Formats: sequence, structure tokens, C-alpha cells
Amino acid sequence: MKARRITPFTYVSYGATDILGAGAVGVTGAWLLYFYTTFCGLTAIEAATIFAVARVVDAIASPLIGFISDNFGGTAIGRRFGRRRSFLLISVFLLPCFALMWVSGQSFWYYLLTYIFFDFVYAAVLIPYETLASEMTSDYKQKAKFAGARLLFGQAASLLAGVLPGRIVDFMGKDDANTFLYLGLIFSGLFMIAVLLTWSQSWERDRTGEPPEAPRRGNPILNLYGDLWSTLKIRTFRIHLGMYLSGYIAMDVFNAVFAYFVVFALGSSMVLASNLLGTVAFGQFFGVMAAISLCLTLQPAPTYRLAIVLCGAGITSLLAIYLVKPSDLNWWLYGAIALAGLGRGGLAYIPWNLYNYMGDIDEVITGKRRDGTIAGVMTFVRKAAQALAVMSVGAVLEWSGFAAKAATQSQATNFVIVCVLIGGTLTLMVTGFAVSTGLSLNNKTHAVLSSVVSRLKAGESEFSESDKQTVERLTGWTFSALWGRGPLNRSTRWTR
Repeated sequence: MKARRITPFTYVSYGATDILGAGAVGVTGAWLLYFYTTFCGLTAIEAATIFAVARVVDAIASPLIGFISDNFGGTAIGRRFGRRRSFLLISVFLLPCFALMWVSGQSFWYYLLTYIFFDFVYAAVLIPYETLASEMTSDYKQKAKFAGARLLFGQAASLLAGVLPGRIVDFMGKDDANTFLYLGLIFSGLFMIAVLLTWSQSWERDRTGEPPEAPRRGNPILNLYGDLWSTLKIRTFRIHLGMYLSGYIAMDVFNAVFAYFVVFALGSSMVLASNLLGTVAFGQFFGVMAAISLCLTLQPAPTYRLAIVLCGAGITSLLAIYLVKPSDLNWWLYGAIALAGLGRGGLAYIPWNLYNYMGDIDEVITGKRRDGTIAGVMTFVRKAAQALAVMSVGAVLEWSGFAAKAATQSQATNFVIVCVLIGGTLTLMVTGFAVSTGLSLNNKTHAVLSSVVSRLKAGESEFSESDKQTVERLTGWTFSALWGRGPLNRSTRWTR
């Protein structure tokens, strides 16, 4: 089958669904804890419990969705609409549930159930979606552009998530809880349009001629979680997860506590917090554009470290502003936030750019494509990371004596807010900097990997020592154990 032509509109249509991916994370990460504790009467611990319970459910749901999407092509629906794309089409009609999360005055159980249900729908879209770039192309540069397109849309959604609440507050008043309901309704509509656009303009790899997978013995549930665990035995995937978690948890902690920092520690307003979060997203937008270019020249790992330096400088500036409290406070805040946002663009883009190549590295080990399984791990880790960040912030706020619905907080609570915002984010980013030094994936090593896979498919068995060493460093396995010859278990030898 002839490869389909990828046009600029293809990139735009693909990237649109990250309005859901980043938009939902941006809105919930920045505002949901604040909404629960300020307008719903929940304690910080009750709010944190919602995120904790949802992650337990997600530990089952996300891997299962990834596994099902890998095997959905054999069903009538999968053959008609695609094993990945079917999930997008079905989920479009469930996405309005996002607005239900933002209804004030309900019980703890209402908020728990609405959050869990949306979390499930989110996974049902994002896990299959994350495999589509690898389904649509195998070219290194095209995959980088797909990653760039989705992150640009994601940053636009984050910008909207930051500034829109402030605009609604200006219109409705700072004490009206319906601010967040309208926010949820607007984003629900955007999510539906974006996912439908991606579904209509995407496609999946032609699998004609691929041999059917042999039936697997043993308990299917144990096999499922065995597959998930096996992805962590891939060296580059482990490094990728370390970079991903360090950067994204740092951003999640920042988002979760930033509104508290502005409103309570600096004694300002929710409108200013909203405007500053919008400025962060604006900076991230340009940071993503810069990172797309740098990843193809400077390469991913050095670009990631440069992003950490920029973001760290902006966050450190916030500490100086808090201590000095200059008379023109707002302007200093906007400058620091813009610098942090520029660095955050790189932290947001690079892990998702790297993700598009994880299926290629896994294929040289297993001899098959497990993009859905890898996507299931990624989505679970992403949501678990955000929940861990928000839960931790909630627990620390409760420990510090945070008073729900209070106009001001104690000096001790404000000090803790500052420590979490500055110390927590910087510690995580330093960890990511260190982890990135072990990454060897770039356009040259990926070209070697692609060549080796093609030659293995053609039945070749002789390879140069240079090619072997490159692939071994990417996979973490001895070359003799690759291409399905060494099952992913303890009996197989690792190179490191």
C-alpha cells in the first residue's frame, strides 16, 4: 500500500487532540484543588483523596485500554474504524462529562465519581491517540513534527486554561463558583471538536501481510501486566520516563501551588494568578517552537538541559521577588514567569518527542509493535504524576494549617507554600538534568536503529560492531537477545 501524503493540515489535525491532553491537565492541575477547597467546602485531605482513589482505578484502566487498543483490530468495529481511531470516535460523545466536575455545592462522592469517570474517558482518548504518530509515519523528522504540532496545540490550550478563569472572574465576580462551570463547558466543547478533527484526518499503518500474533499461554491479566513491566526493561524508555517525570511533576507541583502563592503568599488576587498562568503558557508556546528546531540540531538531551536552566532561572527569580517584594511587583512577576514558561516549553516538548521513537526501540527487542502498551504506561504515569503532585500539595497544605475558604493564611502556611513552589520544582528539575546525561537517542542513532530493524526484517544476520553497540546502548540488551530471541524476563542478559 502506498504511503499517504502528510500535509501541514495533517500535522494540525493530529495536534488538535492535545487540546484535550494538555488542556485538561492544565485546567485540573492549576484550578481543581483550588476549586475543591475554595468553592466546594472540601478539606485539602479530602481533595487529595479524590486524586489518590482515581489513580488506583487508573492503574487498572489505562494499561487495559492500551492492551485492548493493541488487539482491537480483530473486532468488527476495529476493522471498520481502526484499532486506535475507534476509541477516539466513541469517546467524542462522552467528553462533556468534563463540565460535570465543576458543579459546586455537591458531596465528596459526587466529585470523586465525576473525576474518575472523566479520567477514564481521558485515557480512552489519549492512549490510542499517542500511538497515531507511529502509525502514520516511521520517519524521524515527521515524528518530530507530529510531536511539535501536538505540543503547540497543548500550549495554546494551557494558555487558555490560564487566562480564561481570570476573564470569567472579571465578568462574574470573584466569589461566583459558576466561573469554573463555564470553564468546564467551554473546554468540553473544544475537546469534542479537537478529537473529532483528529479522527477524521488520521489513519493507521497498513497491517496487510503482517503475521498474526501467536496465542499466548497463561493468565491474560498476568500477561498484560507482564507486558507493562517489560517496557521498563528498555534502557532508553527508562531514561525517557526519568526525564518525563522530573520535568512534568515539577510543572505539576508548580501549577498546583502557584495560585496559592499569588493569592496568599503575595497577598494578590486570583485574576493576577490567572493572568500569570496565561503568561507561563504563552512563554511555553514559544519554548516549544524553539525546542522543535533545537531537537533537530542540538539534539534532545542538550535541549532538555537548556530548558531546565531557563525554567530554573525563572523560578529562582520568584523566590527573590517574594523576599524583596519590589514596588513594581507585577512587572517583575511577569518577567520571571515568562522566562520560566520559555524553559517549560522545552520540558513539555522533549519527552513527547522522544516518546514517538519508543515503539521503534521496543520493536528491535521484541520483533513486534507494542505502541498501545507503551502508550498505556505513558498515560498512566502522566496522570499518576499529576495526581501525586496535587495530592502532595494538598497533604502539605493540610499539614501546614491551611484554612479552607479563608481570605488569608498564617505566616507558617505561606512559608510552606513558598518552599513547595521553589524547592519542590527545582529539586525535581535537577534530577531530570542528571537523568538526561544518559540519553543516546538522536537522529543519527535512530537512523542506525531503523536500518537494523529493516535488515532484520529482511532476514540479515551480519551487522557491524558499531551498529550493534549503538542498538545495545539504546535498548540496554545484548545484540544476541534482540528481535524476539530473548524474551523480556529475568533470564535474558542485559548490557547494563
